[in-house]
Amino acid sequence: MILQSGRGLQGEISIPGDKSISHRAVMFGSIAEGKTEISNFLNGADCLSTISCFRKMGADIEINGTNVSVSGSGINGLKEPESFLDTGNSGTTTRLILGLLAGTSFHTCLTGDESIAKRPMKRVTEPLKQMGAAIDGRAGGNFTPLSVRGGTLKGIDFESKVASAQVKSAILLAGLSTDGEWTKVTEPHKSRDHTERMLKSFGAEVIEEGLTVSVKGGQTLKGANIEVPGDISSAAFFLAAGASVPDSRLLLKRVGTNPTRDGILDVLKNMGASLKVTEHKTDSYEPIADLEIETSRLKGTVIEGNLIPKLIDEIPIIALMATQAEGKTVIKDAEELKVKETNRIDTVVNELKKIGADIEATDDGMIIHGKTKLKGGVKVSSHGDHRIGMMLAIASCLTENPLELEGSEAINVSYPGFFSDLDRVQQ
Repeated sequence: MILQSGRGLQGEISIPGDKSISHRAVMFGSIAEGKTEISNFLNGADCLSTISCFRKMGADIEINGTNVSVSGSGINGLKEPESFLDTGNSGTTTRLILGLLAGTSFHTCLTGDESIAKRPMKRVTEPLKQMGAAIDGRAGGNFTPLSVRGGTLKGIDFESKVASAQVKSAILLAGLSTDGEWTKVTEPHKSRDHTERMLKSFGAEVIEEGLTVSVKGGQTLKGANIEVPGDISSAAFFLAAGASVPDSRLLLKRVGTNPTRDGILDVLKNMGASLKVTEHKTDSYEPIADLEIETSRLKGTVIEGNLIPKLIDEIPIIALMATQAEGKTVIKDAEELKVKETNRIDTVVNELKKIGADIEATDDGMIIHGKTKLKGGVKVSSHGDHRIGMMLAIASCLTENPLELEGSEAINVSYPGFFSDLDRVQQ
């Protein structure tokens, strides 16, 4: 795909549904009793992989555009699939479904694409094994394909070494299958809390105390109505573009501003961006707001510590934005980037260097020196990573010459309408 260079962005965008919440709405609806109605569902490849997996286990799921209806019969209503569950490119599907499968009464095999086959699963399979799960696979259950033989689980008190919503969620979901025992997960920092919020909306009792979340086994989930807010991780690409591309002004409608996910808003404010947040009054379990951004005089900043879990998926686009800020931007404590769809530290640095960025990798992040003119006129690649692909597409708005993007189809994982939205607001 040839990406034209150097155009400002003006207009209004309705950001597609949050990927993390869309995944969970389908999963929880499938193990709840009764009907769950989901609006603004993200019809991206990852979330469709989740639907495919639960349909194979007997869940009745109907899709009508961005509306999804799930008829559940409780966790015991799931049945053994006749073939492998293919999670595609979705780490969320793979890791969370392991927690659900651990307490079932049947055997399942999980697989995914080439990227998933390289992503570590032991961070989830090890605590699940402590709960009594029978899981095996390559490298002792660290890589797909994985075999899960469901059975009786016991509650555990688990201290996670990483702040990971996927690890926390898998353990909590397995905890629902214990016989009335409590399962506790403690993290070093608070990771995104969509699972806790959504469990409550499905009627489950969840206790949150500081960095510890607990759930009691044997609870029955009840079908719910779920409005999926716009995905702030997708919005981040247009927020960064609006702040850094000359002659830009964008309004992003009904975006989720969950406090465990809004790190990009903190970064924009710290960098001096002109950002307006208008909150919506809603009955939703998730906060929602309109976000207005315009071209700003940006300054470098330091991004570290407790802020990192709130914006781990946004770091590629923040790195690009930092090339247009005055001074040095330092990103650290972001080792988690190494085990995403790609090693995002190396990939971001290498791709941005191609277009003239002054950027260097560190063991746990990167250092970006601005303000830099980006030249373009080269071939760049998403490396099969949707976040890298979107970052490079936005980069074309800042380059002096067009870019040729390889692997643009990877963006469909989280934002199928990305290029049409980008084209519509380009001047």
